[in-house]
Amino acid sequence: MVVDGANVVGSRPDGWWKDRAGAARRLHEALLVADLPHDKIVLVLEGQAKGGVRAGKDAHVRTVHAPKDGDAAIVDVVREAVTKGDRVTLVTADRMLQARCGGATALGPSWLLDQI
Repeated sequence: MVVDGANVVGSRPDGWWKDRAGAARRLHEALLVADLPHDKIVLVLEGQAKGGVRAGKDAHVRTVHAPKDGDAAIVDVVREAVTKGDRVTLVTADRMLQARCGGATALGPSWLLDQI
């Protein structure tokens, strides 16, 4: 499962814009303990949100810091996984990003937020 961190965090008006790093950290912590139907989770962060979670792997969650824009990093992560033959679920409401991520099944942020 590949999570568009900016899109998921931005889907709820809970004040995330006041502390992007803190919002990313809360999402990461929730993913670590969530009972999700995915063995591997990749959380892609961009901009100020990267300050909330270090890049790398914690348990079953790997955090990727996008060097520029998050969408390009997400496309790269999805493409790599699909090429390896992995089934990929992409969590984002961004339809243009969904279209760029061929081979991935898309679910919206509300699905993930309801799970965690």
